[in-house]
Amino acid sequence: MSQSLGHHIANDAIRDWIFPAADKAAKENTLNYEPGPYDVAIIGDYNIGGDAWSSRILLEEIGLRVVAQWSGDGTLNEMMLTPKVKMNLIHCYRSMNYISRHMEEAYGIPWMEYNFFGPTKIAESLRAIAAKFDEKIQENAEKVIAKYQPATDAILEKYGPRLKGKTVALMVGGLRPRHVVPAFKDLGMELVSTGYEFAHNDDYKRTTNYIENGTIVYDDVTGYEFEQFVKGLKPDIVGAGIKEKYVFQKMGLPFRQMHSWDYSELIYGILSAFK
Repeated sequence: MSQSLGHHIANDAIRDWIFPAADKAAKENTLNYEPGPYDVAIIGDYNIGGDAWSSRILLEEIGLRVVAQWSGDGTLNEMMLTPKVKMNLIHCYRSMNYISRHMEEAYGIPWMEYNFFGPTKIAESLRAIAAKFDEKIQENAEKVIAKYQPATDAILEKYGPRLKGKTVALMVGGLRPRHVVPAFKDLGMELVSTGYEFAHNDDYKRTTNYIENGTIVYDDVTGYEFEQFVKGLKPDIVGAGIKEKYVFQKMGLPFRQMHSWDYSELIYGILSAFK
């Protein structure tokens, strides 16, 4: 069974078992939940390296109330509250766009994909999310962006010269083959190739909005094929999963584990590869 099919099965299970129970509990008034105007849910975030926590902090700082985050660090009760939120914010489009579309059709809940990788996309996403709410949230978003700008500028000023012009080759599952591209660009790095392990056509369509013309894109390459791509492209650093990690380390090529960040922050992991 493919990972993509597993996503479908999980989404269908939530639709067929969790939401009917939630609807019943809502009718019987046993959810113990008072809906608010700024309630949102983080959908399709598996809290890899604390992603969901970071997203939640930013969303709550602009004044939204994160009622649920699933399935990373989430609970069954949170999932049952989700049909009552004002908007679903989807992190991994590939894994949970199905259930987001279902909630839009069944409960009238709008949804949007967001990207919190790198300062450029964080600011862009916060503004796009805030635009769906009132002026209070929009003003808060600008304050939060301004709050973190000095720290961002200091990091880019300090480390940008060391990373400018370095090239990157990616091969990851889920959303990272496109979502992390702007983060590398913020650091002055250049993407030479990217690809997915279980993408659909719409993932590649979305990817074209992130990459430059001439960037090589591959689909579900084998370990051997990816190794050959890297040998030919000669990137300064490779970003992929744990399965590929040791191949490139043995080749003496800097490597970044993109699924868990090796339990450290992205920028410092990248820098450590160039010590």
